[in-house]
Amino acid sequence: MDGRDTDDQKQSPADMTVFVQNLLQQMQSRFQTMSDSIISKIDEMGSRIDELEQSINELRTEMGQEGSPSPSAALKPKEEPRTADDSA
Repeated sequence: MDGRDTDDQKQSPADMTVFVQNLLQQMQSRFQTMSDSIISKIDEMGSRIDELEQSINELRTEMGQEGSPSPSAALKPKEEPRTADDSA
């Protein structure tokens, strides 16, 4: 063993503390960046959904003005007249 081992052991806890603090700061920075990116993408998706909803409502309005049935009415099943056999 040479004399450096004891010096390394004395500096090691302080160096390790600095290393861990730097590592945690880097991780926190990366997580913050990822979080900001995710929130930004969610906001962008929300805006796109709002635009899509507005377009759908505009199309419904146009279809209503042309006298066409609304898309929701076209999706509803039509009721068939009941016969005497249905009551049994």
